[in-house]
Amino acid sequence: MTRHFLRDDDLTPAEQARVLDLAADLKAAPYDALHHPGPLSGPRTVAMIFDKPTLRTQASFAAGVAELGGHPMLVDGTLAGIGVRESVEDVARVLGRQASVIVWRTFEQARLEAMAAHAGVPVVNALTDDFHPCQLLADLLTVREHKGDLPGLTVAFVGDGACNMGNSWLLAGATAGMHVRVSSPDGYAPGPDMVEAASAIAATTGGSAVLEPDPCTAVAGADVVVTDTWVSMGKEAEADARSDVFDAYRVTEQLLGKASADAIVLHCLPAYRGREIDAAVLDGPQSVVWDEAENRRHAQKAVLTWLLEARDE
Repeated sequence: MTRHFLRDDDLTPAEQARVLDLAADLKAAPYDALHHPGPLSGPRTVAMIFDKPTLRTQASFAAGVAELGGHPMLVDGTLAGIGVRESVEDVARVLGRQASVIVWRTFEQARLEAMAAHAGVPVVNALTDDFHPCQLLADLLTVREHKGDLPGLTVAFVGDGACNMGNSWLLAGATAGMHVRVSSPDGYAPGPDMVEAASAIAATTGGSAVLEPDPCTAVAGADVVVTDTWVSMGKEAEADARSDVFDAYRVTEQLLGKASADAIVLHCLPAYRGREIDAAVLDGPQSVVWDEAENRRHAQKAVLTWLLEARDE
């Protein structure tokens, strides 16, 4: 059966835990797959398409696929003209016969879903406007490394909750049994559908998903504090206006001081010091952003392995 990873709740709680366990194993022995047959050995090709700017996503997928014994094939989304020169559906039919997995970083979630519906091979969301599930696997792996078991931990996401990271933290955090608080200015909170979906998951895992407009209340006692840029890709024209709206949501040393004394700080990067997060916090002792960035590779290796093993069963 072909499985896809298009949004965070494509994994059940048990499946998410399995992928995170596998990521930890792969991180402990990152090159074992080069010496033992693995799901990408042969080698099998992974098509990687990037319609948005990228650094960590492209680098981590390319390195991870190579470490699994596969071949990372870069497809230039601009040259391919997906949805312009030819339809998403036709591109899917072509790439599905050239690659064992398709990884796509694009804009509308509907484009990714159309790719998955017609490719015939697993499709992985490398970021859309709505979700960033591979980043969340890396984030959860990082939290496990620094804080231990995920169920029962409290995470506060502060900033633009209506962005893909806000949505993904709600869904993935609830799946992990965490207590997720999203703190955003009025008009920038996740949609009610995201909160409802996360709350439904949390009811089965012992977690919770709430919106808390006051950032001080949201961060109080939190084990993990997360932020992201206030200006997501495609919203650059709103940068100055957003700075005024979000100023109270900057992660400063003072705000972090309201969290648990041993709280850790996450940011998926790129970060803008002095805007959504102060340099003293990003570069400080509670920041684990460089572990988080490295863990993209290990988490993505795990999800690729899991998807291909599920398909081969």
